[in-house]
Amino acid sequence: MTAAMYDLMDFDEVLEKFDPVMGLEVHVELHTETKMFSGSGTNFGADPNSNVDPVCLGLPGALPVVNAKGVEWAIKIGLALNCKIAESSRFARKNYFYPDQPKNYQISQYDEPIAYDGYLDIELDDGTPWRVEIERAHMEEDTAKLTHIGGTSGRISGATKSLVDVNRAGIPLIEIVTKPIEGAGERAPEVARAYVSALRDLVKTLGVSDARMDQGSMRVDSNLSLRRVGTTEFGTRTETKNINSLRSVEQAVRFEMQRQARVLEDGGVIDQETRHYQEDGSTKKGRPKETAEDYRYFNDPDLPPVFAPAEWVEEIRTTLPELPWIRRARIQKDWQLSDAEMRDLVNAGALDLIIETVEAGSTPDEARAWWVSYITAKANEAGVELDAVGITPRQIAQVISLVGAGKLTTKLARQAVDGVIAGEGDVAEVIAARGLEVVRDDGAIEAAVDEALAANPDIVEKYRAGNTKVTGAIVGAVMKATRGKADPQQVNKLIAEKLA
Repeated sequence: MTAAMYDLMDFDEVLEKFDPVMGLEVHVELHTETKMFSGSGTNFGADPNSNVDPVCLGLPGALPVVNAKGVEWAIKIGLALNCKIAESSRFARKNYFYPDQPKNYQISQYDEPIAYDGYLDIELDDGTPWRVEIERAHMEEDTAKLTHIGGTSGRISGATKSLVDVNRAGIPLIEIVTKPIEGAGERAPEVARAYVSALRDLVKTLGVSDARMDQGSMRVDSNLSLRRVGTTEFGTRTETKNINSLRSVEQAVRFEMQRQARVLEDGGVIDQETRHYQEDGSTKKGRPKETAEDYRYFNDPDLPPVFAPAEWVEEIRTTLPELPWIRRARIQKDWQLSDAEMRDLVNAGALDLIIETVEAGSTPDEARAWWVSYITAKANEAGVELDAVGITPRQIAQVISLVGAGKLTTKLARQAVDGVIAGEGDVAEVIAARGLEVVRDDGAIEAAVDEALAANPDIVEKYRAGNTKVTGAIVGAVMKATRGKADPQQVNKLIAEKLA
């Protein structure tokens, strides 16, 4: 079933009758070495239930201890988001009963967050600036991971059993909550995507998270409601949970606008509920949405207040790196890119990858050529974001260097990239295993040239008659005979010498 098969209102009609109001909650896992309130490791991909301890398992008598690095990085995020930093903040217990929370409560922050009242300036696809107001950025711990077995979608609907992996429970999380985003109209889906993209770039630049949406280290909850055009009262909102890609963020907002509009126009009522994003671009009913009172928040009696003196906050401010929008302005000037070219790189998710490739030794033009053409095509084939395609900027820089040194042709370089993406090893391992390096045996190449010339006397005759542009077929024959491993410059040189 596709989103187009649902009973949805035409998007243009939605805009004629309703104004969307959005709110975005983004959860960012911090990659500290240990968890937020205990000493267990946080490495992704460890064996299930191996990074555990009495605190994250919720065993009786186990007491939490605050991770100082987690607090420092929370302040760093708050400062980068132009937030005010609370000199004193507190942890609270958020009570709910679910298999992903061994303690039956989550340690979070409620009415005393560490960072609040900020903003993030973003740029839409056509360069239009947009300011997203930040309500708060607060600290909490992540929950365990549930894997649902027996269904067809990997989700709880239709599953026959669920497996619990407590490795993720207790990993430091920063939840960044926007104020209501009003006035976006038809651009609401685009604003949502651009905001999440900018936020992802920011936390990666800060060095506090890899922000891998495909691995769950950055997850988005999208709140949306509609109100009739000309009215000011907010409608009932739904919350689409755990969206894990930029494209999905945009699709979820658009779908909910069209779905809610149809329900309201037909005289129905929007339920305040959570919804689950589906891979076809739709959302599916989850459970009724709780209010803050339902969670019975109260200050955690095992944790003291967190103090952030102004001197410490200013010390952390001095460690902030060059922020993404400042770096982009510098890069655009240094690389002499137009506004449109820069927007294309940013929108494709390629800019940071290109910058890292240049930092690893490539030229900007070579790095751009690889990422925006061949690697982008590979990402599109696999249906993944560009940074999840399976090859790193360092590896692309290696390939570019080998081409520049004449050790790989462009064709062989693409085969090397294919091997890395396929998981066959690093660049050198793939080249060795596939036998890709350019042939340097003068005798073997000369023999291939002689054979090609002998097989194409008409081309030889045309060349000697003055048409020096006809040697492409000879070069092609030599490259075929050497399985693409001959150096094209060497081949051309030998052909010219023999035909002279």
